[in-house]
Amino acid sequence: MAQQGNQLDSVKFCCSICLDLLKDPVTIPCGHNYCMNCIKTCWDGKSHIGVHSCPQCRETFTLRPVLVRNSMLAELVEEMKKTGLQAAPADLCYAGPEDVTCDVCTGRQVKAVKSCLVCLVSYCEKHLQPHYDAPAFKKHQLVDPSKKLQENICSLHHEVMKIFCRTDQQSICYLCTMDEHKGHETVSATAERREKQKELEVSRQQIQQRIQDREKDVELLQQEVKNINVSADKSVENSEKSFNVVIRLLQKRSSDMKQQVRSQQEQEVSRVKDLQEKQQEITDLKRREAELEKLCHTEDHNQFLHNYPSPSPLSGSTHSSSIQIRPLRYFEDVTAAVSETTDKLQDLLRESWTNISLSVAEVDVLLSEPEPKTRDGFLKYSRDITLDPNTAHEQLLLSNGNRKVTVMKENQSYSSHPDRFNYWFQVLSKQSLTGRCYWEVEWRGRAVCVAVAYKNISRKGNSNDSGFGHNNKCWTLRCDTDIYTFWYNNIKTRVSGPPSSRVGVFLDHRAGLLSFYSVSETMTLLHTVQTTFTQPLHAGLWVDGSSSAQFVNVK
Repeated sequence: MAQQGNQLDSVKFCCSICLDLLKDPVTIPCGHNYCMNCIKTCWDGKSHIGVHSCPQCRETFTLRPVLVRNSMLAELVEEMKKTGLQAAPADLCYAGPEDVTCDVCTGRQVKAVKSCLVCLVSYCEKHLQPHYDAPAFKKHQLVDPSKKLQENICSLHHEVMKIFCRTDQQSICYLCTMDEHKGHETVSATAERREKQKELEVSRQQIQQRIQDREKDVELLQQEVKNINVSADKSVENSEKSFNVVIRLLQKRSSDMKQQVRSQQEQEVSRVKDLQEKQQEITDLKRREAELEKLCHTEDHNQFLHNYPSPSPLSGSTHSSSIQIRPLRYFEDVTAAVSETTDKLQDLLRESWTNISLSVAEVDVLLSEPEPKTRDGFLKYSRDITLDPNTAHEQLLLSNGNRKVTVMKENQSYSSHPDRFNYWFQVLSKQSLTGRCYWEVEWRGRAVCVAVAYKNISRKGNSNDSGFGHNNKCWTLRCDTDIYTFWYNNIKTRVSGPPSSRVGVFLDHRAGLLSFYSVSETMTLLHTVQTTFTQPLHAGLWVDGSSSAQFVNVK
């Protein structure tokens, strides 16, 4: 109990600024006691220039009080020291290099817990207490400790800046409105804060919405990455299976060829097995001829006659050989046939590989660019297109570097080719079309068809399978003298637009977009197709008996 009493007494005799026992105690007009040096230092500080107030109760004095040593209080402090009184232990947190310090404390700096925007002073827990207890401080605005309180003081008038100049977009004090900012649009800092706060909230909401949108985009793209990987893995797996089937088939055909050649080889060899018999006959004849020659050279007549053999004619014919040998061709025809097949297979694989490579290159999971709006925009994608003579009907004449087609009465001197149309007056381009392409067709006469088609469209007969626009392998705009019609899969669609002798075609293969335009001084959209193209396309032309059409080089 005595110890608790001593601690309570020590609190009474401690300076609230240095938190130590009073030294040269003084009593200011409000009745609070301080060390003379502590209160003097406090009032001499920059933050208190022109302001003389009690650090505890914040009572302000018009004139700076004269500090006189309180002798009675000094004697009491000395008496208390003799009884063993010590400074009350302060449960304080001292300030570090980065902390905001209490502006009231002297000696060892104590960390501030709050800053007052009215007093423009930072306080520790002890010196902040009057702001909680005294009614005069109830309206003061307390914020987290700040080192920038002096920025709220006008550098010209040393007044708190509570006004905002909208003209100059800066904070000012009330004296500035009468001088440098006279006539400017001004509002209270509080009012400007409310407006800026509203703008800030709008910006935050926009940012939050943008974050949500981007998070959705990221999630979508992550899913796309997953889909791409799954699709690529499946494509590689299925392609390997397909190629393995072809490889196994080639290996089987190679094995079959070897077996057939060896079997035929055995048959042919067996037909000439009598060769060995003839070899034995030659050996026997040579031995007999040697015996006769030896007999011929015998000098003893009796011995000669004694050994002379009885006549024995040769077996078989004595005439020239009856064996007829064919020209030495043997299996060279097999080699030639295999070589021809290999060449055809290589050509097929080379063409197929081009299509495969184009298909791989066309993979695009992101949205395509928008379709051009001007002719200059379309011309960036222009393609130089020529016609393939191997696909032209025999009565079609190709001219102007295989860009123009005209119907003739007589057949042209084309060689036979499986790609040639044999009924419809049609022809396809030599180039395959993928990606973004633009071309223009100039036509004359009564009617032409401007088309795009898959290469595997039928070429034979007068059925719908081979006619432009009459099947699902071709998209066709028919141009008559005063009317346009679009044909696909034998379905006819009337198209309105200004008549023109020139038609522009824009293809975005990846996006599945095909558009036809009437081209004159301006471009007018006639018809657009949105679909999915599964193969490279070829440009196509059909002309009636009195018309001609040509691809225009617009580069």
